[in-house]
Amino acid sequence: MTDAAVGTRVRARIASVLTHPAVLWGAFVVVHLVLGLICLVSPSLPMGDVTLVYAFWMHQGIDAGVWVGIDTAWVYPLLAILPMAASAVFGWTFYASTWLTLAMAIDAVAFAVLLHRGRPGRATAPAAWWWLLFLLALGPVALGRIDTFATAVSIVGVLVIVARPALGGVLLAVAAWVKVWPAALVAAAVLALRSRLTVLTAAFATSAVVLLVGLILGGGASLFSFVTQQSGRGLQVESPLATVAMWTAWAGGGTSIYYDHEILTYQLRGPGTELAAALSTPLLVLAVLGVGVLGFVAVRRGRPTAELLPALFLALTVALMLFNKVGSPQFAGWLAAPILFGLVAARLEGGRGFRTPAVLAVLIGAFTQLVYPYLYGKLLGLDTVLLIALSARNVLYLVLFVWAIAALIDTIRTEPALS
Repeated sequence: MTDAAVGTRVRARIASVLTHPAVLWGAFVVVHLVLGLICLVSPSLPMGDVTLVYAFWMHQGIDAGVWVGIDTAWVYPLLAILPMAASAVFGWTFYASTWLTLAMAIDAVAFAVLLHRGRPGRATAPAAWWWLLFLLALGPVALGRIDTFATAVSIVGVLVIVARPALGGVLLAVAAWVKVWPAALVAAAVLALRSRLTVLTAAFATSAVVLLVGLILGGGASLFSFVTQQSGRGLQVESPLATVAMWTAWAGGGTSIYYDHEILTYQLRGPGTELAAALSTPLLVLAVLGVGVLGFVAVRRGRPTAELLPALFLALTVALMLFNKVGSPQFAGWLAAPILFGLVAARLEGGRGFRTPAVLAVLIGAFTQLVYPYLYGKLLGLDTVLLIALSARNVLYLVLFVWAIAALIDTIRTEPALS
């Protein structure tokens, strides 16, 4: 047997091992256990939002009968209560571990759907490995925020929406009622799919059910309070829009960091910070509209869904991060949904290759974890190395957005294949 033949057999054997369901699921469990352990024991409190903020809100509801989002205004949509309340099922002592168990369970559902999409050829195994690598790169914040649940449901939604638009519409609407950003995925699907009416109807029906339940539980205007609660926020230190202001603070240019006790986050004050915060919403709206116009033109040109939808999902998702005055580290986790969809579309449906955004997302995750949670205090102290890392992360968001826009433009300019 020649060396080439031996090499081919070895590679085939390795590929067989790496695509075996037992190996994939074993890796899934190990990754989640490692991240869960870091969440529980790290002195940097990566689960701080869960154990200090979410648990406090649930204490108010369970012990005092005052429920956020129903009886009082809240920063999150109504369905965000579900995983927070469910985590109290075994008592407050086990709140964090119950949260992590639920997070692992919802991720397992998304992982199972992802692997099922690749049968019988196990074609989605590379995408599954990418997701595990991305979770490790992003670190404990991948499990220690409400975004975990919205992202996992969104992953399932985008993976099924082409073949089962009604189910996809329902799932993405549910995800949007946990954390608002998956509404962008609904918009992309409505724009790009021929079954747009089905998606839209399913999303609206789901929202109507959520609102009806909220009204029955006694909610009123508070059900929509998540829309206005964020409007008064200042410029958060990790926002891409705050990059220049952070370096101005480092240089002693009159900009400083302060802690907002109402919003519970670190923000910036100084020359230009209020303007940047005020411009963030108009810029975000313009970016989303611009992406929507590109998507509309591509649809009018009859571009295939496999070519259009991955870039459209990605562009809209990154726009929500890049032009946002909030830059929380968990936002990076949103990238999993559009990139997994893009990787699967490229593998199964002949869509555009998605390796570049996949690599960029892992780098974004790694820079995010470097900054938060381990060295966040140094960032607040305007440490030069941490500022470079944060700036690099923010620049990569811009590069990823440019890639997605370029992909949309390329889709428009490519002549449709003759039938």
